[in-house]
Amino acid sequence: MRKFRRLAALSAFFAAAVFCVPAFAQAARTWVSGVGDDANPCSRTAPCKTFAGAISKTATAGEINVLDPGGFGGVTITKAITIRSDHIEAGVLVSGTNGITVAAGATDTVVLEGLDIDGAAGTGLNGVNISSGSAVYILRCDIRHFSQNGVNMAATNAGSRLFIKDSLVNLNGTGGGGPFGGVNVQGNGNIASILNTVVDNNTGFSIQVGGGGGTGTNQVALANTILNAAPIGLNILAGGKAFSIGPSNIVSGSGSFTSTFPFN
Repeated sequence: MRKFRRLAALSAFFAAAVFCVPAFAQAARTWVSGVGDDANPCSRTAPCKTFAGAISKTATAGEINVLDPGGFGGVTITKAITIRSDHIEAGVLVSGTNGITVAAGATDTVVLEGLDIDGAAGTGLNGVNISSGSAVYILRCDIRHFSQNGVNMAATNAGSRLFIKDSLVNLNGTGGGGPFGGVNVQGNGNIASILNTVVDNNTGFSIQVGGGGGTGTNQVALANTILNAAPIGLNILAGGKAFSIGPSNIVSGSGSFTSTFPFN
């Protein structure tokens, strides 16, 4: 009888311990699928449905991968993370809100690669809205149809960096109260680098650079980039700076670079 009681007590202890363990630990790599389910652990064989569902199950500095085509919804990013799609349709379609919001820590790096970010015929706000973070990389992304800016770099921590490469930013800035347009760089001494990118047919401007505040000047540097079909190509506000790296950029609309640096 005494032995039976000890076994019963031990079984109860282990049962309680099992219920105290979280269902899913955060993983360094997670997966999303158009036919996934956010109740899943976001593994390769049991993927999640949305980026928002996957991010809570992904460890800091981890990576969310797209397994097959789908629409994965908007997401707010508050930590270092990579969201990557390797030539698979990875849609972010939003209305009445930002497509992707980056509100990460001052030392966090965020990578967005291969995403199709759409503002639902001009009803979304900003395609990518950056309010804080150390660096944001936008690689091979299409960002379009937002009422405000395709990319709004407005990090309040000093000296944040934005990199846009091999991307298309078009048909943004259709809402009132602007001007709004393609890529807007404001905040506190932020630096944007844009390479091999087309910024086309945005309503207010292609690129806007704010004057900055506090500890630094906002700056943007462009190489092999086309700014086209906006009334203002470069809108450089008081204190802002825009640099052309070599004679590699095509700019239509008003405005001019602060200076041009030769190729070395």
